Amino acid sequence: MNIKRSGSQPSAKGPAEYFTGTVGIDPLFEAHDPARTSGASVTFEPGARTAWHTHPLGQTLIVTAGCGFVQLWGGAIEQIRPGDVIWISPGQEPHS
Repeated sequence: MNIKRSGSQPSAKGPAEYFTGTVGIDPLFEAHDPARTSGASVTFEPGARTAWHTHPLGQTLIVTAGCGFVQLWGGAIEQIRPGDVIWISPGQEPHS
């Protein structure tokens, strides 16, 4: 068992190659072999966004506060709100 106390892990600024604007990343858990799953709480300041990118193994987004937009390459822009859970299937190209 590995217990991580709230606030015990350092926050990071979202790297410029993946984000524009002010984005904070707070790690929640890391993948340890053989697992491949990790989690983070990502906070976007108004006007911040991600750059187009892929998640070859898929991605799950859980909206806990605020609202925003998400779009798959060539797809419709969808508004997302607190309580929404978005599963992006492997091979799809998300943009949020």
